[in-house]
Amino acid sequence: MKHFFLAVALLFALGTASAQTREIYTNPNFRELAKDHKVLAVLPFKALLSLRPNEVAKQGGAEGVHQLELREGLNVQSALQSYFLKQKADKDIAVDVQDIAKTNALLAKNNVTADKLAAMTMEELAQLLGVDGIVSGTFESSQPISNGVAVAMVMVGGFSGATNTGKLNINIHDGKTSDLLWKYDKTLARGLGSDTGSIITVIMRKASRQFPYSKEFKS
Repeated sequence: MKHFFLAVALLFALGTASAQTREIYTNPNFRELAKDHKVLAVLPFKALLSLRPNEVAKQGGAEGVHQLELREGLNVQSALQSYFLKQKADKDIAVDVQDIAKTNALLAKNNVTADKLAAMTMEELAQLLGVDGIVSGTFESSQPISNGVAVAMVMVGGFSGATNTGKLNINIHDGKTSDLLWKYDKTLARGLGSDTGSIITVIMRKASRQFPYSKEFKS
């Protein structure tokens, strides 16, 4: 009986953790707003690293951490593009994704730095990039995922013995109205042995049936 109650308590805890760590929003007018969408652009993500003082020192201080955050944001951008391209090749999504080399070149050409992105509307960015929708977001972590040490993320509530939590937020906005079309928040725990690409693949695979451009999506 003792083991039974322990099992029930564990399942309850895992269920509660799962409910707290995932949130997906889809605009009820998605089909109408996105009916003519053909191309999306993925922006560099905003990375926020909460490093310990000794880790900050290893990065060369606040400026070093800032540069590391910029690289982390580019890593997530690249991984998301790769995921979408694979889905497109497998005919699982109906939209194209702009090459991030073109996206970043257009941003640089127009002097749109990472710090200036927040001051622009999604409509302005879509016009500048020549796309129908904008994919953006944030990545928060207590340790960079590009350091080759502790890089794999697993879903909170698993049995991996993972440490160091993080959070990934993905947003998709309509390029004509700036309306939020889709939002996905995922809290993560960190273990060992993977890379940014596999992390994004795992996260998006979990959300695939609720990804509005996916053929699996049911409104």
